This record gives sequence, structure tokens and C-alpha cells, in this order.
Amino acid sequence: MDHQHQAAFDISSQAHQHDFSHHTNQGEQRTLIVLTLTAITMVIEIVAGTWFGSMALLADGWHMGTHVAAFAITIFVYRYARKHVNNPKFSFGTGKVSSLGGFASAIALAVVSLLMIIESITRFFEPQAIAFNQAILVAVIGLLVNLVSAWILKDDHHHHHDEEHSHSHQDHNLRAAYMHVLADALTSLLAIFALLAGKYAGLNWLDPVMGIVGALVISKWAWGLISLTSSHLLDQQCQTTENRVREALKDEEIEITDLHVWHLGEKSLSAVISIRSEAPRSLIAYKQLLQHIPKLRHVSIEVHK
Repeated sequence: MDHQHQAAFDISSQAHQHDFSHHTNQGEQRTLIVLTLTAITMVIEIVAGTWFGSMALLADGWHMGTHVAAFAITIFVYRYARKHVNNPKFSFGTGKVSSLGGFASAIALAVVSLLMIIESITRFFEPQAIAFNQAILVAVIGLLVNLVSAWILKDDHHHHHDEEHSHSHQDHNLRAAYMHVLADALTSLLAIFALLAGKYAGLNWLDPVMGIVGALVISKWAWGLISLTSSHLLDQQCQTTENRVREALKDEEIEITDLHVWHLGEKSLSAVISIRSEAPRSLIAYKQLLQHIPKLRHVSIEVHK
């Protein structure tokens, strides 16, 4: 007769928890400050780019606009996850709200980058007069805002460890926001370069070229975010952690008959393990074998004799 027993537990403690969001109030406050600064600069650059005829400046403004949306989604994630952290309607908590928001933001970014490319190509065939002095001034202001935003976010970004020594207080949302403002700074530099080249060397064609370059930067970021978030949302198997689980349970008396490892949030993994053994151990013993594996927070084990 086949005997079996099973249990689910939080790998980090005996208490059974479903909070896998790892968000901080400090991160929310800093992101809100950066969102406000970026939104103000976005409006100034879009209006100035349209008024002064600079596609590079307009592209920088739209690039900032996409990150305003990203920051807004980040703040929504903080608040929604905190509000519903103990809501029983969510089987594994609200850890994936961040991935869902990031996926939606990435789709919007891809659409904006496509519109920027179309507009830039149009400017090649229908060039417009550019008020260089005014456009350069606004682009410099945008760059300064990006640098200030990076300074506001930098402290949390620098407290970064590798995966093997990852701690629950790290805020990946805030680190992503830090990378966004760096991308904005790069786009501002491209706009300034194009405007200076047009003013002093007559290379006006560089302005729409920099618009295309900015669009490509956005589309690359969007594709990377789509790939990352979709793997979380679709519960893609985490191969590295799966191999670590197999190695930890490697024993002549243990046969793993079924194993699934997937993301519950940005920094939390779940595992379902089915084991067959001639001499079954206690569930606590199996837990101790797995507790050193990074990010593994929720484990269900089924043991067959």
C-alpha cells in the first residue's frame, strides 16, 4: 500500500505567510518625488520641442513621459500590494502585481517608441526650422532634472547584493526607477548633441536621427521588461533554482518524481516537490535541506513511501 504525507510551509519560518511583495514606504516616497519632477519636465520638453521644432527634444519629452507612466505604475504597485497584502482572495499574495504593472507599462512604451520612429522619419522628408538656443536650454534643464532624480534614488540602488546574498529589504522597483532616470539622462544628452551639431555644424539631420536613437532605447527597454515580466506572469520554470533543489535533495534514498519552481513575486519563489523514498524523513528535515536556496519562500512537499 502506498503511504504518503504532505505539507506546505514558508521556508524561512514555521509561520505560513503569503506576503511576497517586499515593498518599502521609503521607496514609494522617493518615487513620488521623482515622478513629480519628471512630469513637470516632460510637459516643458514636449511643449518646447513642438514650439521650437526639435524632434530630439520632443523625443526626450516623450521618453520622460513613458517613465512618468512607469513611476505611476510603481507607486500604484506599492499601494495596491500594501492594501491587499493579507487579502485571502489572492492565493499567493500580491507579489505579482509588480510584474503585471511592468508588463502593461512595457506595452505602452513599445507603442510610444513606434510613434516616435514614425515622426522622426517624417521629419527627414519634411524638415522644420529649429530654434536652437531655446531648445538647447530646455534639453539641459531636462538633463539636470534627470541627474537630480538619479541622486534622489541612488542610495537604495547602491545597496545591492548578488542573488546568492539577496535580502528582503532590497527594492527592485526602486532600482528599476533608478535605471529609468539614467536612460532619460542618456536621451537628454543625445538631444543636446543633436541640437549643438545642428546649430554649429549645420547638421540638422542629426535631430531626427537622435529621435530614432531615443525610440530604439525605449523599445529595447520595453522588450527587456516584456520578457522579464511575462516569464513571471506565465509561471515560467526557474531552471537555476530547480537545479539547486535537485542538488540539495540528491540522495540515494530520495527520488524526485515531480518538481515545479516558479515566481511568486520579484524576489520570491515557490516550489512543489513530490518525493519517493524507502525511508521517508520528517518534513522538517527536508525543509532544512532547502533553506539555504536563495529566494525560495514557499514550498509544498509530498512524500511517498
